[in-house]
Amino acid sequence: MSDDLSAVANFLYEAGTLKQTKRTGWWMAGVRDPESVAEHSWRTSLIASIIAKLEGADPARAALLAVWHDTGETRTGDVNHLGKKYTDGEAEPRVIAADQVADMPEALAQAVTDLIGEYEARESPEAVCARDADKLECMIQGIEYRAQGYENAQRWIDNSRGRIVTKSGQALADTVLETGSLDWLRAALGETKR
Repeated sequence: MSDDLSAVANFLYEAGTLKQTKRTGWWMAGVRDPESVAEHSWRTSLIASIIAKLEGADPARAALLAVWHDTGETRTGDVNHLGKKYTDGEAEPRVIAADQVADMPEALAQAVTDLIGEYEARESPEAVCARDADKLECMIQGIEYRAQGYENAQRWIDNSRGRIVTKSGQALADTVLETGSLDWLRAALGETKR
């Protein structure tokens, strides 16, 4: 391994920009201060580990794929679904990842590009679980925004639910839809469900 880790340090600073990069699709639903890409990726990785465990896949691998799945948005920003219609096709995540890691030690660069490639191919059970987690996280966020009065979030809830493919992901999504966004707090306080 190369002793020069400056490219890795640069990437870590670059990755930090995702903490300020807003998920732009929510603006169309009227959400004034939507979640950041980093916030989305964090919960997505938790959900991926849960779905993977339920599906008999590797939870750690699914979580790893999920935490890396939007790192290319440091370069492109979060382009919402409508915006992608007007670009020359979606920016290829594998190409972005290769650019991001070009000067890193070879083994590390290869590991990152392999992760992004696996997620994008959606062929491994872990990648399928991570993709479902991405959709389920969006659905949950939509439910939370709807509870805050953003009625237009329903479109994101419905679209996200319709894109979940694993049996465990679908079952979890249905349970989430039947659960109030503050039921966890009521349960923790020993209150009865409304």
